[in-house]
Amino acid sequence: MAAEPLIGLIVPPAAGTVPSDGPQLYPSGVRFTAAGLGLKNLTPEGYDTVIDRTGELARELAGRGAAAVALMGTSLSFYKGFAFNEQLKQTIRDATGLPATTMSTGVVEALRALGVRRVAVGTAYIDEVNNRLRQFLTDSGFEVTALQGLGIDAVGEAQHVSQDDLIDLGKRVFAAAPGADGILISCGGLRTLRVTVPLEAACGVPVVSSTPAAYWSAVRLVGHSGAAPGYGRLFELGAAAPSAATAS
Repeated sequence: MAAEPLIGLIVPPAAGTVPSDGPQLYPSGVRFTAAGLGLKNLTPEGYDTVIDRTGELARELAGRGAAAVALMGTSLSFYKGFAFNEQLKQTIRDATGLPATTMSTGVVEALRALGVRRVAVGTAYIDEVNNRLRQFLTDSGFEVTALQGLGIDAVGEAQHVSQDDLIDLGKRVFAAAPGADGILISCGGLRTLRVTVPLEAACGVPVVSSTPAAYWSAVRLVGHSGAAPGYGRLFELGAAAPSAATAS
């Protein structure tokens, strides 16, 4: 029997641990391995200190047998804009010859798949990073109708935000955004997997969050449909997966 395809993850923390959302969403059919960048601060200056290691870590993951590579960390991939996010994927492809995605690409793909155009956004970030996210989403074809951040700038702090606080954040930004047809909770450090379903029920619109969307995008690169029933509207889609040979 052929081995389940291995997906390589470039993650911000130095420890290089596989974020738990992936194995929970996809306990079979795919496997994950990770390498850490060593990011310390969720600021443009912090991202600048580690982003040049992307190609190096991608090659390391390819050497472990990865069939595709995903750069995790939303702000890490959007902070220099739309074109830079595209360049990061090309850096990975050039380094490995493998299909690639980023967390920011996963968010964009997920919002588009759900038909969201006017989005209410809640984040972990400081204002400067929020402003860059607003521009990235605008350049990606979305209208940002409201945006609020939690002011977190240290890697690891976002994981301490409770599920109830995240649901409240989502409700606040949605209430502040008349006409929004979707909600985005942005930051790979936030623990959002159990937030989506109650927030969708409360607000009546699709909810996308960073880490689940990145995994959804990544598994589709190796032929998985992305479906994971029970985790919200995105994971009920079961859309056809792109060809691993042509995915971008």
